[in-house]
Amino acid sequence: MTDTSAPRLTDWEVAEIGRANESGLTPVAFVHGLWLLSSSWQNWRDFFEANGYTTIAPGWPDDPTTLAEAYKQPDVFAHKMVLQVTDHYLEAISRLTKKPAVIGHSFGGLISLKIAGEGASFATVSIDNAPFKGVLPLPLSALKSAAPVLGNPTNHGKAISLTFEQFQFGWTNNLDDVEAKHLYETYHVPASGAPLFQAAVANFNPFGGETKVNTENPDRGPVLVIAGDSDNTAPTAITHATHKYLAKHNDAITELVDVPDRGHSLTIDHGWQEVAEIALGFVERFS
Repeated sequence: MTDTSAPRLTDWEVAEIGRANESGLTPVAFVHGLWLLSSSWQNWRDFFEANGYTTIAPGWPDDPTTLAEAYKQPDVFAHKMVLQVTDHYLEAISRLTKKPAVIGHSFGGLISLKIAGEGASFATVSIDNAPFKGVLPLPLSALKSAAPVLGNPTNHGKAISLTFEQFQFGWTNNLDDVEAKHLYETYHVPASGAPLFQAAVANFNPFGGETKVNTENPDRGPVLVIAGDSDNTAPTAITHATHKYLAKHNDAITELVDVPDRGHSLTIDHGWQEVAEIALGFVERFS
């Protein structure tokens, strides 16, 4: 799985990998999704490192490092597609001296499952993942959440920002306005429209397209699917179908945890540590 057009790792990503290798500790790699930067994982990274792991959190290709840079040059997010992003993370993981656990959220959850399908992780945690070929449910809330992108076919090649109201529906529907506004101003950045179109048509493509996951690899390793049961963007119909499909096609451990009263912001909002503790407990069983 090599896309020769994929940009090379940045200096800061290479430095993170070097730090992880020098530590001698078991690595955990974090994969973010649309509308976030890798810095959104900082609380999780601190938490896992306090519990004896080393961590890396590469960006998507060409990601800026700060929100200010993201809004100054939003077009850098455009045209990023699932295979290119997956290959970028696989390149980063290939430079680790120890096989990592991989934790991903949203489209990062889908990419984490693709990484697992390559046999590149010893354990994988997929949180409120985007759907892939074989995951059939398309709940109305998921369609409404994706409408700011999918509602205009020309958005496929653009970088799209969410309005605060769109962010509230898709991400912070279970939070008060004060926290929702804080999360929007602290974390939200423009995002590539392409992956949403790729996921939307996956089940109409006989080959699955770039969102296809190799669910049958015997070296896949154990997988945990975490579902926020109030998520409008990745409702439990999607995450539960993901768990069922993965378990049906692989004998490796495949588990599901529902987190009550949590929306799509569950990795960055006030309750992030509850979710991180679930992920840590799963990773610790196999490290």
